[in-house]
Amino acid sequence: MTAPKLFGICLRICGERQAAEDVLQEVYLIIWRRAGAYEPARGNPVTWLCTIARNRALDWRRARPLHLVASDGASDAIATTLPDDGLLAEQLLVIAEEHARLRHCVDSLDDRPRAAIRAAFVDGLTYAEVAERSATPLPTMKSMIRRALIRLRECLRDDG
Repeated sequence: MTAPKLFGICLRICGERQAAEDVLQEVYLIIWRRAGAYEPARGNPVTWLCTIARNRALDWRRARPLHLVASDGASDAIATTLPDDGLLAEQLLVIAEEHARLRHCVDSLDDRPRAAIRAAFVDGLTYAEVAERSATPLPTMKSMIRRALIRLRECLRDDG
């Protein structure tokens, strides 16, 4: 049930179907080994799975510094053709509400932190790449993103 979503994350970051499939296989092995470490109080299980997938895909990308991610939209087209039979209408409504809350909280951030969060967590860039794009020192970027994530967590708790 989680494969299409996790594969989409891996594909978006890796940019190659074969690499995304390989990374996804590693992700499921990591999840299998770390299943006992999941803490329900810290968040949604799907979020935990997505974080593992994102981090592993970024690790793969960092290991290949000369690797260029496909920018022709082909990876997005592949990701959208994958079947997603696992979600019921009620689950889709809950997810839509969560996305709306998150969007509201992200929109409440100042411009620079909002752009950094989107680049890191939507576009799949590493903190170093986000820092380079905005001509910001890496430690400053890491601090900015960390503070923004704390504000997002507080906002999501307040709205919930």
